[in-house]
Amino acid sequence: MKFCLILGTRPEIIKLSSIIRELDRRAVDYFIVHTNQHYNKEMDEIFFEELNLKPPKFNLNIGSGSHGEQTGRMMIAIEQILKQELPSCILVQGDTNTVMAGAMAAAKELEIKVGHVEAGLRSYDRSMPEEINRVIADHISDYLFVPTKTEQAILIQEGIVRNQIYIVGNTIVDAVYQNIEIAKSKTNVLKNYNLEDHHYFILTLHRPANVDNKDNLKGIMDVINELGNEMNVPIIFPCHPRTKNRLKEFGLNLGNKIRLIEPVGYLEMLQLLEHAKLIFTDSGGLQEEACILKIPCITLRNNTERPDTVDIGGNILAGCEPNRIRSSTKEILDRKINWYNPFGDGTSGKKIIEILIKQTAEKNKK
Repeated sequence: MKFCLILGTRPEIIKLSSIIRELDRRAVDYFIVHTNQHYNKEMDEIFFEELNLKPPKFNLNIGSGSHGEQTGRMMIAIEQILKQELPSCILVQGDTNTVMAGAMAAAKELEIKVGHVEAGLRSYDRSMPEEINRVIADHISDYLFVPTKTEQAILIQEGIVRNQIYIVGNTIVDAVYQNIEIAKSKTNVLKNYNLEDHHYFILTLHRPANVDNKDNLKGIMDVINELGNEMNVPIIFPCHPRTKNRLKEFGLNLGNKIRLIEPVGYLEMLQLLEHAKLIFTDSGGLQEEACILKIPCITLRNNTERPDTVDIGGNILAGCEPNRIRSSTKEILDRKINWYNPFGDGTSGKKIIEILIKQTAEKNKK
């Protein structure tokens, strides 16, 4: 019994952290392949150190490139490693090029099973590369670990056999619960950034539709800065390298309320989220974290693969149109914070490993 975890980005490290800890706790044989799809130390490498996780056995140093080039290079390198190491099963998480490359490379090796963590999510927007990745990964995986019944129903409707689907919650809940206390012991963001508890906004922005279009990016930045002025709150903006480059390229002014900071480690970001009044984001993971921490969220997209966050009232889809962002902000701040967390009880990693150990043991008996 030998497992391989294939990851390549900051969210994947975070969301697989509880699985890594569970494998360590059970002394199960495993190794990690890091494609280095995120190749900025502050964006991912530091997370292994911060979260006390076993470092990757293999670093592929893939870096950036077109989707086809990046995915192809990953598949070639991953296939060689899988043939060398011969794991029983590989695990991938989410919807990145790393996920699709890892799943496809393993699926070609008939004796290697594929497990997809956070399966069944759909935005139904095929213009998003992530949507293509998650659909392909789901349909070539042997074990599909879904957060809720919503994703189970989607997969069944798409023709995936029910007994391949396991409702386990979302490992992001594990990560938040396991690391929130660690964060408090290691950093104090209110002091470090001179902030008042629940008296600032958080902004994150990285999706091409928002940051590669000058008009969209300017509209978002202007209206959020105006809201900061009207409500007299600062906006903390941990800036993704892609977004920082576009701001410079377009010559855009941040405004007097937006405070751009470098990307922060997970523990610091978790604490920034916990004490925020409101979160603006186009990230999928932050929608979930906001929901878990009971912080109102405005998603700067027209769709989401996390519809549960909207259904329970903790999230509003505002797109990039300034008037819609303004009205959505005022609407959500008027709501009572009384929603429930739909993503599980923080034991998803444990459930996933229990299932895989059981299934692998049964397969080996045959």
